[in-house]
Amino acid sequence: MELFMIEEVRKTFTNGEVKEEILKGTNLSLREGEITALVGASGSGKSTLLTIAAGLQPASDGRVIFEGENMATMGPEQVRKIRASKFGFVFQFAHLVPFLSVEEQLKLMLNVSESKLKKYDQKKEIDKILKLVGMEHRKNAYPSSLSGGEKQRVAIARAIIHKPKVLFADEPTASLDSKRSKDVMSLIRDLTKTLNITTLMVTHDEEMLSYADHIIKMSDGLVLQRD
Repeated sequence: MELFMIEEVRKTFTNGEVKEEILKGTNLSLREGEITALVGASGSGKSTLLTIAAGLQPASDGRVIFEGENMATMGPEQVRKIRASKFGFVFQFAHLVPFLSVEEQLKLMLNVSESKLKKYDQKKEIDKILKLVGMEHRKNAYPSSLSGGEKQRVAIARAIIHKPKVLFADEPTASLDSKRSKDVMSLIRDLTKTLNITTLMVTHDEEMLSYADHIIKMSDGLVLQRD
C-alpha cells in the first residue's frame, strides 16, 4: 500500500539575484513495510528531497501526500505534530543527549511525541524496544560510554519508540565501520519489516543498497532510474 507520495516537487533556493533549482519536478511513492534508498552524487537533490518529505523544509511547488493529505498546504504546527507523532529520524550521527541515559533518551522521545502511554506502560515499551535493538543491557548507560554502533542502535530505538509510520534515515551508516554498518542496516531492515514501517534512506554506500527493496537514482534534481 502506498503511504507516501511526492508529486512534481520543486525546490528553488535564491542567493541574491541567483536562483538555483535543486529539485525539478520530482515524483516518488513509498510503500509500507519497504525500504527505499535514494542514491546519487553530492548535489543531486536526494537529501533535499528527504527533508521535504519529512516536513523539515517546505517545497517551492508540488504535493507531498501523507495518509491522503497534502502536507504542502498544512500550517507549520500541523506539520510539526505529524513529524513528532508519525515520523522517526536517524541521521549520520546519533545526536544523543549527553546527560541522559539510554532509557531517558527514549522517555524524552515519548514525551515529544505526546504519547498517551501511562508511566508503567512507557517503561514496558522502552524495555521492549531496547530488546529489539539489542541494547536492553545498556539502558542505564550514558552516551559517553557507548561505542559508535551502540549509539546508532539507541538512535534507532529512539526513532521508533513512538511507533512512527515513516522512518527517515539520512546516511545512517556513514560514521560507522563496515561491520557496524551492516549490523545497523540489518537492524533497520528487520524493524521495517517487523513493525511495517515505511523507510526512506539516503546513502552513498553501495554496500548498503542490498538491504533496500527499491533503489532510486537521482541526478540534477531529477529521478533518473527506479529499481
